[in-house]
Amino acid sequence: MTGFRLTPLAESLPSTVPFVGPETQERDNGRPFRARLGANESVFGPSPKAIEAMEREAREIWKYGDSTSYDLRHALAEENGVRPENVIVGEGIDGLLGYLVRLTVTTGDHVVTSDGAYPTFNYHVAGFGGTLHKVPYVNDHEDPVSLFHKAAEVGAKLAYLANPDNPMGTWHDGETLMRAVEAHLPDGTLFVLDEAYIEFAPEGTAPQIDPDDPRVIRTRTFSKIHGMAGARVGYAIGAPELIQAFDKIRNHFGMNRAAQAGALAALRDRAYVTQVREDVAHARNRIAAIAQAHGLSCLPSATNFVAVDMGGDGALAQRFLQELGARGVFIRMPGVAPLNRCVRISCGRDADLDILDAEFGPALDAARQG
Repeated sequence: MTGFRLTPLAESLPSTVPFVGPETQERDNGRPFRARLGANESVFGPSPKAIEAMEREAREIWKYGDSTSYDLRHALAEENGVRPENVIVGEGIDGLLGYLVRLTVTTGDHVVTSDGAYPTFNYHVAGFGGTLHKVPYVNDHEDPVSLFHKAAEVGAKLAYLANPDNPMGTWHDGETLMRAVEAHLPDGTLFVLDEAYIEFAPEGTAPQIDPDDPRVIRTRTFSKIHGMAGARVGYAIGAPELIQAFDKIRNHFGMNRAAQAGALAALRDRAYVTQVREDVAHARNRIAAIAQAHGLSCLPSATNFVAVDMGGDGALAQRFLQELGARGVFIRMPGVAPLNRCVRISCGRDADLDILDAEFGPALDAARQG
């Protein structure tokens, strides 16, 4: 009997999970985490208006969602000062990155990213047969100049950079990015600018890019400041011809109709966004104070997490992560040296950070003894 037959490319790939979720870890541990501070979700949750909108829409869930996300797409265009033709809505940034790679990359094509940057992008590139090239971080920042130089060297189809950055939380101002684009981005390379954390960043972090510029596509999400990670809503802004090309391959009914309604309500609740931004700033300060009380330093952050420098190597950071996990506190860490000298702690409520504060010292002592 003949069974299923994978493509040669799929046969050649390992089974990969870019992130082991906290639920998996809780099942393995046989108990829930006491403080969930590792996935950069917003524990502050969605706007109450978004929750109400999703509850109302639940009565209509028997219908497929609007395949064009018309209302949300037009609202996003107005919010960002672009045309609806510049906007595509999709199943989170992860889903949009998958579509983008599918559109542009095939076996033998070259793609550039930073070593240690967001791994799901790399996962998609591998899945469509691309060859991935990596450049190092410079002073804990992604470096657009070296990224674009490598793209020119290998003839890359795509060059990926997150600003603000995950996993370090660092950022470049918009003028720095635009100078790099104008001076160093090679012809034929599409700059993929991931702005998942842009709402937490200082004024001027988002570059002033013509939305019709065919050299750049920028991605954003409702998973972070809007607190809707489980709803899977993201969007991209780019040149109309590129945005229209997504219709060739995307899942046209991939967007949950309740999620569309919730995202629309969340976008309109500016007061709630302001409150979350303030709550995150407070939490960043608390995390930094907890770390500093134990003689550790933190990287400046323009995100909803803080990278804590453990003052050692990746082995020390890994032991600390495991010790905190054993005490019911879920955090993560970068996977590549020298970034992996740090752990990454998501912003939480005061109750979450009280638990972190109580367990930080014992976990650190145990990690150092290990």
